[in-house]
Amino acid sequence: MKITMIGTGYVGLVSGACFADFGHDVVCVDKDAGKIAAIEAGTMPIYEPGLDQLVGTNAAAGRLTFTTDLPEGVKGADAIFIAVGTPSRRGDGHADLSYVYAAAKEIVESLDGPAVIVTKSTVPVGTGDEVERIARELRPDLDIQVVSNPEFLREGAAIGDFKRPDRVVVGTTGSERAISVMSQVYRPLNLNQAPLMFTGRRTAELIKYAANAFLATKITFINEMADLCEAVGAEVQDVSRGIGLDKRIGSKFLHAGPGYGGSCFPKDTLALVKTGQDYDAPIRIVETVVQVNDLRKRAMGRKIVKALGGEARGKTVALLGVTFKPNTDDMRDAPSLAIVQALEDAGAKVVAYDPEGMDVAAPMMPGVTMAGSAYEAASGADALVLVTEWDAFRALDLKRLASSMSAPVLVDLRNIYPVAEAEAAGFTVTRVGGKGSAA
Repeated sequence: MKITMIGTGYVGLVSGACFADFGHDVVCVDKDAGKIAAIEAGTMPIYEPGLDQLVGTNAAAGRLTFTTDLPEGVKGADAIFIAVGTPSRRGDGHADLSYVYAAAKEIVESLDGPAVIVTKSTVPVGTGDEVERIARELRPDLDIQVVSNPEFLREGAAIGDFKRPDRVVVGTTGSERAISVMSQVYRPLNLNQAPLMFTGRRTAELIKYAANAFLATKITFINEMADLCEAVGAEVQDVSRGIGLDKRIGSKFLHAGPGYGGSCFPKDTLALVKTGQDYDAPIRIVETVVQVNDLRKRAMGRKIVKALGGEARGKTVALLGVTFKPNTDDMRDAPSLAIVQALEDAGAKVVAYDPEGMDVAAPMMPGVTMAGSAYEAASGADALVLVTEWDAFRALDLKRLASSMSAPVLVDLRNIYPVAEAEAAGFTVTRVGGKGSAA
């Protein structure tokens, strides 16, 4: 089949490359000529493990091409995916759908025959209805079907998630043609027995938001349990394991830390809250999750200041990891941003190291010195803070780190190191959720 992907951001580029790897002919369209040229030269706009090789292989095979010419890109396409950004709108927190609607308008105006337009971007309930209205208004002569196909890709594991999904959700208005096209698009997954779930279009749009809100709620719940553990002398890792072994709950997303960030959870929870308010069906749990998570990130800065003895002015704090999670260079709503701001407000000097995120982080943290390694960052520091759980930080030489610091204080916001091991290396340890036997 011929597939056109509008947008070469995280979702569009990964999805397009994976579809091409399945054997489909894929054209990726983007207005940014510089980005297209860079991709064609082998430079990816994002860091995602294996993506450069996947793009290069399929481009060389002729199955994956790139263009800035949307009318040319949609010619003869069996399915046209919209994968443009939907950031939180300034002022009110609603998802900004201007890019989606602009793409839809240009697609419809460029069509020369029947088409299936697929919304891959994360959009609020009812967006597909508006895209359909645009299509009918501009081209009443064409049979244009509008489908919702939300993505469920984890940054850092996106290729595997796309090829071996838990589920593929397709929302339609019941069109047999749309169902047939989408079945053919995802037919290569049948060997892996991936569940292809057809629903109503509005239902599909809501599934994406509901899934992310639920996961964000699990993270926020265990973070609040961590605070309670610290207050009562319990151990959050044992609590997490104790409840996670219950199959009704599950162990994933029950790791206490500095709060969630990234491109999805912050904006999607906020958009769901706004949708609930608009439809007079407020989602109080998610409203609280958003508020608690925002407050937690700043609180981590205060936690570090407390570990410094309550005074940070004139001291140096080394951060290990600045991206919101490992295996990505994504800095959107990363906890490190709020932590750095809190530390700088307290008068501390901040040095940071991240395996992939420093180029993206540097302009967002102008006062932070970027180091060349974890050991360089720690040298002469008064505190070492583990912010992002990169694999490269899981087996550091703790004795070497401690001996190089002005004061061997370790603030482990991901509970990576057993307390006894860190203390044996000379560190005074502060962690999240207690200091119990599981530490």
